[in-house]
Amino acid sequence: MDIKRSGSQPSEKGPAEYFTGAVRIDARFSASAPARVGGATVTFEPGARTAWHTHPLGQTLIVTFGSGWVQREGGPIEEIRPGDIVWFAPGEKHWHGATPTSAMTHIAIAESLDGKTVDWMEKVSDEQYRR
Repeated sequence: MDIKRSGSQPSEKGPAEYFTGAVRIDARFSASAPARVGGATVTFEPGARTAWHTHPLGQTLIVTFGSGWVQREGGPIEEIRPGDIVWFAPGEKHWHGATPTSAMTHIAIAESLDGKTVDWMEKVSDEQYRR
């Protein structure tokens, strides 16, 4: 058994190469092999968002606070709120983040495949975000 105590890990800023705006990453976790699940609590300030990306084995988001948006490539932007659970299929190109006027926090969970959990792509442009 492994217990990660709240506040036992420092907060991290979301790297500018993968995020637009102010993003904080807290409570990172990963299981020991042979398990391959990991994740973190991610907080997006208003207007902040991820770059386009995919996950080799998919991703689950559990919204815990605020109001956010998600979009898969070719689909509409959809609003998400606390209690919503979002599933992105393996290889599905997508982004997620806060709305322009509200912060949003979610727990992001993904499995690794050959040591990789995410493939980052281009940033979501302001035009794409504002549609």
